[in-house]
Parts: sequence; structure tokens; C-alpha cells
Amino acid sequence: MEKIRIELWIAAPAERCFDAARDLDLHVKSMTHTNERAVGGRTSGLIELGEEVTWRARHLGVTQHFTSKITAFDRPRHFRDEMQRGAFRSFVHDHFFEVDDRQSCLSGQAGLPVVHCTKMIDALEFSAPLGIFGRIAEKLFLRRYLTRLLTDRAKVIREFAELQ
Repeated sequence: MEKIRIELWIAAPAERCFDAARDLDLHVKSMTHTNERAVGGRTSGLIELGEEVTWRARHLGVTQHFTSKITAFDRPRHFRDEMQRGAFRSFVHDHFFEVDDRQSCLSGQAGLPVVHCTKMIDALEFSAPLGIFGRIAEKLFLRRYLTRLLTDRAKVIREFAELQ
């Protein structure tokens, strides 16, 4: 099992960041390089507790289907999506949003301090199938690939939330 943790400060209220992270339309916009599309379950808008979405995308040269379900939901602090069907043996993605009034957060627009500052944390635990071959893939390229995907997506969420 591999673990990835990405932290990013956003100059916006936690509620706005939380909703941006669960916005399926924004997700599609953030993943244009993989041609990702929602093809089943909830396919647009803000996903809610208990709902599923099935994605079709091209990752690492292979078109894949991946179904995830929202299994925990505490707006605006945390939600979790877990793979129900897909290429991984397991895939659990926690999204945390923390507000720290003492933290100085700069707005991307003018570089000025802002009132609302939210730390968005993506915590992903995953494991590949295929036993030892999957473990090798995790170490050789999956961890780096998924870290880049999460980092790029976090930047899109930050840009969207700060411009609202």
C-alpha cells in the first residue's frame, strides 16, 4: 500500500474549496489531458454522500473505467471517495479542509493578505493489483504519476476557488 499526501493553501473559505473539490464538472476540466469523462452514476454537479460516479479516462496509455463512491462526508471539513470498481486493488482518497486564522494566506490576484485561508489536504492510499509486479509498478511509476495528477488537480481547485 502506498500513501500520498498533498497540502496546498487556498485563499478562499473552506466551504468554497470543499465544493470545488467535489464538483464533477470542474474535475472534468482539470483532467482534459486524460480525456476524463463521467459516464455513469452522478455525471455532473456536486457529488454527495452515498453517490457514485464512473469515470472513463486514458491513463498511462490505456483507456480505463473507474467507479468511486463518496463514503464519508462532513462539509466543509472532509469527504472520502473510495474505488468500487477499477484497475487498482484498493484506492481511498480523503479530502481535508482546515482553516487557520493565524495563517497568512496571500491572494493570487494581488498578493495581499486575505481573511479566508484554507489548507486543502489530499491523502491517497492505493495499492496496485498483480502482487509483487503491482508493488514494483507502485514504486517505479504509479506513485509519481498519481502525485502529479493530484498536484495538478489541486492547483486547478485553488485557481477556481480563489477566483469565485
